[in-house]
Amino acid sequence: MSPFLKNKRMQVNRGQYNILVVEDNLGDFALVEDFLYEKIENPIITLAKNFKECAKYLSATDRRFDVVLLDLSLPDKTGEPLIKEVVDLSTTVPVIVLTGYSDFEFGVKSMSLGVSDYLLKDELTPLSLYKSIVYSSERKKYTSDLSESERKYSDLFNFSPLPMWVMDMETLSFLDVNEATIKHYGYSREELLTMTIKDIRTEDSIPELHRVMDETRYTPDKVSHVLTIHKMKNGDLRNVDILFSQISYRGVKANIVIATDITERLNYIKTIQAHNEKLKEISWMQSHIIRAPLTRILGLVPLITSPLSTIEEKEEMLDFLTISANELDEVIRNIVDKAVVNE
Repeated sequence: MSPFLKNKRMQVNRGQYNILVVEDNLGDFALVEDFLYEKIENPIITLAKNFKECAKYLSATDRRFDVVLLDLSLPDKTGEPLIKEVVDLSTTVPVIVLTGYSDFEFGVKSMSLGVSDYLLKDELTPLSLYKSIVYSSERKKYTSDLSESERKYSDLFNFSPLPMWVMDMETLSFLDVNEATIKHYGYSREELLTMTIKDIRTEDSIPELHRVMDETRYTPDKVSHVLTIHKMKNGDLRNVDILFSQISYRGVKANIVIATDITERLNYIKTIQAHNEKLKEISWMQSHIIRAPLTRILGLVPLITSPLSTIEEKEEMLDFLTISANELDEVIRNIVDKAVVNE
């Protein structure tokens, strides 16, 4: 590095940058190297003089570059084919094209091929190169994070065991559905994507649907909760617990919805409630109906055994005792019958 550049190290980026320069002209490489040292403290610079060397460096598992500076005229590959292959090899690493050709249309096209920036060598300065590296690195990091976030969302959506779908808030049409929705509701993906949420709702629940949509339309951060009834393709009606919130889906204001079928749960609760009613009835019979004949029996026993009672009185009391015993037996049979039905 020249003494002149050493004196200009007052304002430099002290972050670590590992840079691959793909350039067959050593004079141009020296200029780029000086520019890099002027704005970045101790950059790690690797030179590839042709595409073959570039591919070797980018394919190595022990090397990770922060940016690739690519000349478009290499001995073994040039132009658009060169861009495509380097971009494919770079994956998450931004590629900045450095070229001597001021072809605006090709510059625009190269950006569409995945290049992060397109710089003319004749107009290159230390500041413009540095800015391009920083902006391209941050932009690539942001887009990589966004892609990872979208992938995680996609996995969560598609692999969820619960039915999930994305619904247009204006038209109420299905924009996307996961596999669990297809399996649970019985429709194919193609069928669902031509339907609206109204098609799986009962007719009498449509007004309630519109009311809920109107209420939640202007609360984008709210997670809403609704209990409703959905129709399956085979005509079955199922009780469903719905959770939904607003998202932007491909530029459309939409809701992402999670549906939990609670039909079996509600049926179980109803069965338990019915059992409890039966138990209450049995408990009442035990505490009230049994008590009357049992009280009579308990009152007759000491009278029958009393030496003061005559033969005729004892016979009469035995008749009453038999009647009370039969009545008690009938009550017990009824309780048993109700208990069996309750099971």
